[in-house]
Amino acid sequence: MDTQTIIIAALAFFAIAGVGFAFSGGQDSGKASKRAKALASTGRVDGKANDPLAARRRQTQDMLKNLREGEQKKKKSLVPQDIGSRLKQAGLDMNATTFYLGSLGVGVGLGALGFILAPASVTTTFLGEGARVLIAALFGFTGFLGLPRWVLGFMISGRHKKITNQFADALDIIVRGVKSGLPLNECLRIIAVESPEPLRSEFKQITDGLSMGQSIQQALDKFYRRVPLQEVNFFNIVLGIQAQTGGNLSEALNNLSVVIRSRKMLREKIKALSSEAKASAMIIGCLPIAVMVLVYITTPAYMMELFLKPMGNLILLIGVGLMGLGIYVMKRMINFDF
Repeated sequence: MDTQTIIIAALAFFAIAGVGFAFSGGQDSGKASKRAKALASTGRVDGKANDPLAARRRQTQDMLKNLREGEQKKKKSLVPQDIGSRLKQAGLDMNATTFYLGSLGVGVGLGALGFILAPASVTTTFLGEGARVLIAALFGFTGFLGLPRWVLGFMISGRHKKITNQFADALDIIVRGVKSGLPLNECLRIIAVESPEPLRSEFKQITDGLSMGQSIQQALDKFYRRVPLQEVNFFNIVLGIQAQTGGNLSEALNNLSVVIRSRKMLREKIKALSSEAKASAMIIGCLPIAVMVLVYITTPAYMMELFLKPMGNLILLIGVGLMGLGIYVMKRMINFDF
């Protein structure tokens, strides 16, 4: 890489840093931070008085923060993230060794495919013959660590979505059974027999655990390990409180069913409202690749400058990095967790 390339890269870095500093506000950001802290601590900007409403609001915020932190710690302690647990969450009857062997096979296959299909023109870059090896290594890395885990995450997400859609109906079965005088264990057995998959198999494991002598709380904790959803957590909390303090179980589960259906409606509404932004993100993300393909078809020599010269390699690397950053930002903007 020559001196001119280094100078251009340094100027681009300082230009981007200057724009970021200008938009961040410079020294005024420190004053704004102090002002925000004073307002949050006293309820007044000047800090002379302490508003009772602000104190109560602050106390509520602290309580909610503690509840969220406790819930995150509970989820980390109850829900393991190893490959074996994720395979169980996906409903796959497979151990971790088989998954790693399959991932290794996919990685070797994609690496060999990338080495074979790499165009001969890549050897004319500054990497020389090492360009083929680099392409094969990237394909193999994607096949070993990226693609199998993406497929596994996609299967887990789809299974969790099915369980979420079926969970409110299962709660209605429990409510009607309890109102008619059936015990809770018998209601769970009805769900394990009559509900569709994958909810049926999950409740079948709950009833099997209860038959083996587990307590209801132990069986529900294992259920939450296999299906770490907020709906399942709410179900565990309601049954745990009812088991300790008593109360009207049918009314509590009926209210929970209403809440779960409301969450589902809100999720679908958010999906509808964000569909335009998702479509725009897909179009913006695919447009540069489509333009590169069209330009390569019409004038291949013009496009090969990005692959044959060091300056073109630098521009291509910067473009790929900015594209990845933009896709990540857009995904975070349209992704709602509640």
